[in-house]
Amino acid sequence: MKILVINAGSSSLKYQLIDMVDESVIAKGLCERIGIEGSLLTHKYGADGKFELKTPMKDHKDAMAAVLDALQDADHGVIKSIDEIGAVGHRVLHGGMEFTASCIIDDKCIEAIKKCIPLGPLHNPANLQGIQACQAVMPTTPMVAVFDTAFHQTMPAKAYMYGIPTEYYDKYQIRRYGFHGTSHRFVSGRAAELLGKGKKVIVCHLGNGSSLSAVVDGKCVDTSMGLTPLEGVLMGTRSGDLDPAVVECIANNENMTPSQVLNMLNKKSGFLGVSGVSSDMRDVWAAANEGNEHAKLALDMWAYRISKYIGSYAAAMGGVDAIIFTAGIGENDYVARAMVCEPLKFMGVEIDEAKNKGKRDEGVISSDASKVTVMVIPTNEELAIARDTLELCAK
Repeated sequence: MKILVINAGSSSLKYQLIDMVDESVIAKGLCERIGIEGSLLTHKYGADGKFELKTPMKDHKDAMAAVLDALQDADHGVIKSIDEIGAVGHRVLHGGMEFTASCIIDDKCIEAIKKCIPLGPLHNPANLQGIQACQAVMPTTPMVAVFDTAFHQTMPAKAYMYGIPTEYYDKYQIRRYGFHGTSHRFVSGRAAELLGKGKKVIVCHLGNGSSLSAVVDGKCVDTSMGLTPLEGVLMGTRSGDLDPAVVECIANNENMTPSQVLNMLNKKSGFLGVSGVSSDMRDVWAAANEGNEHAKLALDMWAYRISKYIGSYAAAMGGVDAIIFTAGIGENDYVARAMVCEPLKFMGVEIDEAKNKGKRDEGVISSDASKVTVMVIPTNEELAIARDTLELCAK
């Protein structure tokens, strides 16, 4: 079966067409500036084929039509008919407490996703637009929703509840949900294949957005992101953990509304805010190497907070068998991995410098003497979505 994976943003739509016979990517691409002048489709196919098309896309329905046209095009297409697409898997950010697993999209599912819009106001409406656009141009094709939050729904109440009056949980479902769940599930699942089941694993999904999870025998018991993706470690533009009174202090002194402060904490903080240079870690490294003290501080804060989370999750699980690095920074930056692991020597974590340096594919980077296995496992959220879609639609 060929499965189309869709990740719709407010003005963008990413896609991959995957042949589930061998799990190979047949084509992939991106629609940008949907609803904005200068809409662009970038379509990649085969070993190195690439096609770009500037065409008006007033909404996600137009974008989906452009994607399907590109997939079927005589010159750069990879299928002859839409009928070759057996199912569509959609990434959905927030499933709230409604969803503990992926599900077939039906009217009940749509209504539940709408219900979660207050919890994911930026992403859920865009995800819905992607679903509805697909349904409009592929009305008979089965579709599946795969939720970022679902993997973390196995957390116990002591991990997901906040220390606020319970009435706010009852009224508004305010609690820790966690995100990047598809990545955490894929990576922890692969770790179980390599290391065996029953292990205590800490997954470090480190990119422009970063989160950690504590996983025992394949089940998440804690995670760093919370009600929204703002909580947790320092990120590209997000502040991560802070005293909630910071919001009031800045709002009062800068004559800002709470919403304006939260926008600053989401979009102007993290690496960007502390370094004053960039939200991209590569730029921050370059500035730090040139002597920029703010950039050095941003890197130190980033590594320090991740190390603290790893230590706390080891305590929460009563030990740790493996620490896994994944995502853009986790897979590619060996110096950053070493920075995170350096303070963990007290736990018996020992990195093999030769193994770690340049490691970008799957493999162990800890020494033979290390009491904790440290690995790099590349994530593949699209494949995880495709696998869920196949499992549900093949029933």
